[in-house]
Parts: sequence; C-alpha cells; structure tokens
Amino acid sequence: MALQTLVIGGGISGITAAVELADAGQELMLLEKDAYLGGHVSQFNNYFPKLCPPSCGLEINYRRIRSNARITFQTGAEVKSISGVDGDFRVLVALKAGMISNSCTSCGLCAEVCPEERPFKLGRTKGEKAAYINNGLSFPAKYNIDPEVCKKEACGKCLEVCDYEAIHLDALPTEMEIKAGKIILATGWSPYDAALIENYSYSDEADVLTNMEFERLTAACGRENKKLERPSDGKSPKRIAFVQCAGSRDENHLPYCSAVCCSASVKHALSLAESYPDITTEIFYIDLRLSGRNEKLLNKAEDSSLVTLTKGKVGRIEHADGGVLLEVEDILKGKKRRDLFDMVVLATGLVCADPLPGLALNEAGFLKPVQEAGIFPASSCKRPMDVSTSVKDATATALKTMKRDHE
Repeated sequence: MALQTLVIGGGISGITAAVELADAGQELMLLEKDAYLGGHVSQFNNYFPKLCPPSCGLEINYRRIRSNARITFQTGAEVKSISGVDGDFRVLVALKAGMISNSCTSCGLCAEVCPEERPFKLGRTKGEKAAYINNGLSFPAKYNIDPEVCKKEACGKCLEVCDYEAIHLDALPTEMEIKAGKIILATGWSPYDAALIENYSYSDEADVLTNMEFERLTAACGRENKKLERPSDGKSPKRIAFVQCAGSRDENHLPYCSAVCCSASVKHALSLAESYPDITTEIFYIDLRLSGRNEKLLNKAEDSSLVTLTKGKVGRIEHADGGVLLEVEDILKGKKRRDLFDMVVLATGLVCADPLPGLALNEAGFLKPVQEAGIFPASSCKRPMDVSTSVKDATATALKTMKRDHE
C-alpha cells in the first residue's frame, strides 16, 4: 500500500512537515540518513531569536511523533533514487546496518568500554566513541554504533557489557522500496568547506573553528558542566574573534549572503558574555544583516561591554606564538590591524546538503522551489533560512501537498 506522503529529511523542517500532515490525517513516513532525528538543531547550544535550547522546539515534536500512529520513521536511511510520477512514486532507500536494536536501554556501558573514536560530523575534532548517542536531544533514545569506525568482532568489548542482547555486530545494510503519492524534500543545508578558504588557515590551526564546530563545543560544555577550552592546549580563552562572511559574498566561493551567519555570531558572542564574563569577543563584519526579531540581539551586543563590533574584512589568519593572528582592515578607523586572539570562529556559509541526482537546482546550487509535479522542496534546501523561518516554510509546504490532493 502506498503512503500518502514521504518526507525525506528528519531535521526540524522534515519533522514539522510530518507532524502537521499526520495531525491532518495523512499516513506518511519520515526518512533520515543519520542515526537520529533532529538534524542540526539537535546539536545546537541554543538558537535565536529567543536563545532557546534545542529541547524548546524538538521535545514537543518528538512527543507528537510518538503519539501519532500515522507517522512511521526510519533513521540510517539514505535515498538512492526516485522514480515514477505524481501520485505513484517509487523511492529506493539504502538502510545502514542497525548494530544496536530497540532493546537498548541507553545505559551507556557500550560507549564506556568502546576504544574507537569517531570525528564530529561537522569538523575535525574528536568527540565521540564508535558507540555513541546523539550529543543533543536524542530521538530515538538509544545508542548507535558507527559501522565505519567499529572494529566489530575484532574488538567486541561492547558485547561483554550489554546485558540486554541489544548489540548485533554482524548486522548488514539492506535496501527497501517505498511507494508514495507525494514527496517532501527537507534535506536541509551543510556548512561550506572552510578548508577551501586557504588564507584563513582552517586546515592548519586547531584554534580556528567553524561556527558549527564552536556551536557543538559550547553545547557540550553546557551539558557536561565544564569550562570552554582552547582546542590546541586546553587553556581557557580570553579573546575570541568571529569572522563574518567566511566564504559567503565572495565570487571565489559563495557569491550569495547566507542569511543566518550574522545572527549566529552575535548569538555566540552574547552567550559567551552571559556564561563567561572573563571572555571578550570581537565580530569582524562587512555588513551586519540581522532582520526582524533578531535585531534585538544586535541591540544587546551593541550595549555589551564584552562584545566589540568591527566593520572590516579579515584578509588573513595565521599562526602566532600564543594564539592566532588576524590581519584585517578596520574600515571605520581607516587602518589595517594585525591582532592576536586565543581562538577564531569562522562564520561559514550555507550550501544545499547533498541534493539528489536529477533534481532542478538554481544558480546558487539550492533546490528550485518548483520541481516536477508531486515533489515539494521545503525550507533550507531551497535557500538559507533560520530555524523560525524553516518551521514556517515546512508548514506551508505541508499545506501545499494537501491542497494538491483536494484540487
């Protein structure tokens, strides 16, 4: 039997579209290629404009998924191809090996004994064992094993401590075909590769982080009640620089504005001012583009003695004794500066996350809002959006699929 709708992408946008459709009476499935629902938002420390923690937007939606039998979901599911026509689509899905079953009680013993480490998904920093649970609000609430890192039977330490026979190291990947009438694409965004910005030394300097790496680092500090430390030597930073438009508004990289970077950096600076009053921050920008309710964040930053806003494009970042050296043109003061910071955070731009072959893209590489009949892109796979805008767009996209059903 065919589903009425298939939602591809289990981040905040895909979840929103799914629960809205299910509440309206539709039978649907939600697919996510990672091991957990929640996407980027589940990894956040907080998000604007209210600086809410991830649980603020995700917990109620997870509850709605659990309580609505019209929704089924599948994690570790990567779409390989889409065929068919409006009302009769066939979607081929590859399922990763499920090495921990739903018998898992989330006791964490497997992670305690696991000797292998996996890198953060969005960066170079090690931070999780091969047996891991999502660092944010986890759904499903169970551990997972990364098959690309796990030594399987050659190690087997996790088998020795699991009392519930939840671990299956011999599990294999499979495939399944899904039939659906409509498809919503909520595949989201990825950060631009900072290693491509050679003059910013991202690949060489441990203390030069992307904004998403910094987000995860501060989120982990908050959850684990530990202080923020500099990656290179574990020392507490005193000065942190935020570099705007790292790849965005640059013909050599991304010619467009990524829309959310200014708000994200101002949010970071304000969060640091609240949690670490001994840290000062400086935001280097071309133009500060905060709109709507996010302007209130800018007003707070302007009033903070711990935050400095400097108009000027950073030209170079390089290693120096004791920190990271920035070369920047201070526009308002009419001079060039070479200044030392303990850490640098790059506000990398947003790109469309791994668009499926055959889909129509615009000149910026995002999905065109109008695909073939019956396929509806939603939220930040169409253009850069913040969380609030993404949720609104996902709801509107769900309404569009229902409107087509009633025409």
